[in-house]
Amino acid sequence: MDKIYNQKVVEEKWYKFWEDAGYFKPEINPDGKPYCIILPPPNANAPLHFGHAMYVVEDILTRYHRMKGKAALWLPGSDHAGFETQVVFEKKLKSEGKSRFDFDREILYQMIWDYVQSNKSGMESELRRLGFSLDWSREKFTLDPDIIREVYKTFKKMFDEGFIYRDYRLVNYCTRDGTSFSDLEVVHVEQKDPLYYLKYGPFIIATVRPETKFGDTAVGVNPNDKRYKEWIGKEVEVEGLNGKFKLKVIADELIDPLFGTGVAKVTPSIDFKDFEMSKRHNLELKMIVGFDGKLTEIAGSYAGLYVNQARKKVAEDMQERGLIEKIDEDYTHTVSKCYKCGTTLEPLPLEQWFLNVADLKQKAIEVVRNKKIKIHPKNFESHYFQWLENLNDWNISRQTVWGIRIPAWNCLACDAWNVTTGETPDACGKCGSKNLKQDTDTFDTWFSSGQWPVVTLKTGKPRDFEKFYPTSVMETGYDILKAWVSRMVMLGLYITGEVPFKDVVLHGLVRDPLGQKMSKSKGNVVSPMEIVDQYGADAARMALVYGTALGHDQNLSHPKLQAMRNFTNKIWNIGRFIINFKPTNVPSLKPDQQFNNAAMKQLSEVDRLILLKLNETSAKVSDSLNQFRFHDGADTLYEFIWHEFADKYIESAKNRRKETQPVLEYVFRTSLELLHPFMPFITEELWQKLPHEGKSIMIAKWPQKV
Repeated sequence: MDKIYNQKVVEEKWYKFWEDAGYFKPEINPDGKPYCIILPPPNANAPLHFGHAMYVVEDILTRYHRMKGKAALWLPGSDHAGFETQVVFEKKLKSEGKSRFDFDREILYQMIWDYVQSNKSGMESELRRLGFSLDWSREKFTLDPDIIREVYKTFKKMFDEGFIYRDYRLVNYCTRDGTSFSDLEVVHVEQKDPLYYLKYGPFIIATVRPETKFGDTAVGVNPNDKRYKEWIGKEVEVEGLNGKFKLKVIADELIDPLFGTGVAKVTPSIDFKDFEMSKRHNLELKMIVGFDGKLTEIAGSYAGLYVNQARKKVAEDMQERGLIEKIDEDYTHTVSKCYKCGTTLEPLPLEQWFLNVADLKQKAIEVVRNKKIKIHPKNFESHYFQWLENLNDWNISRQTVWGIRIPAWNCLACDAWNVTTGETPDACGKCGSKNLKQDTDTFDTWFSSGQWPVVTLKTGKPRDFEKFYPTSVMETGYDILKAWVSRMVMLGLYITGEVPFKDVVLHGLVRDPLGQKMSKSKGNVVSPMEIVDQYGADAARMALVYGTALGHDQNLSHPKLQAMRNFTNKIWNIGRFIINFKPTNVPSLKPDQQFNNAAMKQLSEVDRLILLKLNETSAKVSDSLNQFRFHDGADTLYEFIWHEFADKYIESAKNRRKETQPVLEYVFRTSLELLHPFMPFITEELWQKLPHEGKSIMIAKWPQKV
């Protein structure tokens, strides 16, 4: 054996061997009990970051259950990531002096498609470098035609059954990126802004948005506020910058009597609460901010100014005319921001497709309460329940080119909407007109990825769905428990009547060495390939689970990575000590031979002790993996192999090599088998050099008690 472990040669050799031999396929154990994990599909718009290396948890589970004799399927895939990918591609266009507006829809879509496909192949090679035993023969992409057909079927069924409806209401809209968002994608930021106290006829009204006064259609007070009871139902005359106008005073419970003076301007086109009040009080909706982020023509001379420009100008002009009583310069309030570009979102009126979640969310709550789905760690259950209990109807429309276009056609003759499973209707189902126009919007990416466990298996190999659904485990970061996991539960239950998975396993985030979340804007994103090149895939994998409990964040730690690289070297040197010893007349213990009672009695006390400790280690590792305590399994193996086996037993065996060689080989081979799910490459390399049964450690039997 070489003195130095050459990770590059070993890793390339064995991954190709495993894949070519078909060991990643569940058919390798044709009679085994089904075990399935669907890979959370990484976005196909950029290379992997080191956080993606946490997929190691899924590989550990898959390799473990494969060795237990199960038909283990780990199904790979990637996500088109509609809005996010379009933003990434627009940045690329901008660097080339171009814009998305320079291309028609079809050309822009094809350009993004080509960009994604070129990136996707690189991303898949990175997953291979990390040793992930994914069944590539079943790989899926969220824009595969068969996936799209399944998504369309769900949309049509939900529309026909009244779960999906179209409505004109306010949505969170980013005027920079040009699309709406669901509530979940809004980032709420606390910031300080001036609070203006405006003179509104007989009232003083506090607002941070004087520029929207041109869209006011009422003045509101709380019905229980005794100060203003006499004004309810009356009209007041307000002096504006474009002349005087009259507003009716309405009473509504949504008005906070403790904010400002207890009187509020009501602007239905730019405020969610005001929009709700407008429906109750039949108020006019006057659009004051356009989808370009500028004031509309109703603002008169201020039309065409961006919101921040208009706010400053309007405030200055109102002060000059004595229409502002005072200004609180340091008012702290919460502002909604775009999670991608940081632009302040505008609540704007837009006709969109919405999903009624009332019934769906209750069923999703019940299956967790009834333990049909278990969440690990358990403390995340409260996050799941809180999110779903407060969930509003879901806006599933996005104003992007990149994505799955919504299969709905508007009749230009009678304004009816015709929904199909993807095919273009011949005529309007209501009036028979052939004058139809398809919705230009695409689905929110979460609507398609929320169906991922169902659609990947339904479009896979024959009988995959029947065999592997519900899947065994959904393992992902806790940060998308709300955005993705809860939606998979809702949609999976709706489509199939069954839960999509039995256990939800949530890992923590991998932060940079200073504890900051990795992001491209901060410039602190670390490529997993850099880490693999430096320390080896096995060391990188082990470092991610060693010493960090499930659900806890961890910092990228080069000292821990080096410690696991040292562990790799230690394992290699143990192998050299055992494998290079070639005494005469000392037969190696055959892999199928066990130390029976008679054989155990012939061993020394030290030999018996190491075998008993091996038994304990095997039981602890099995128990830790069954209960998703990956760090316990890793810690147990590290402690046993380095300290109990190498430091104590091997040292004691050096003076009696011939008699201990069978025990050394047995303990080492068994240790490698236990360690294989964590560190697959070096364990395969060394296992192959020992007496063994079978062609690969990957399909060796999981160790049993001596």
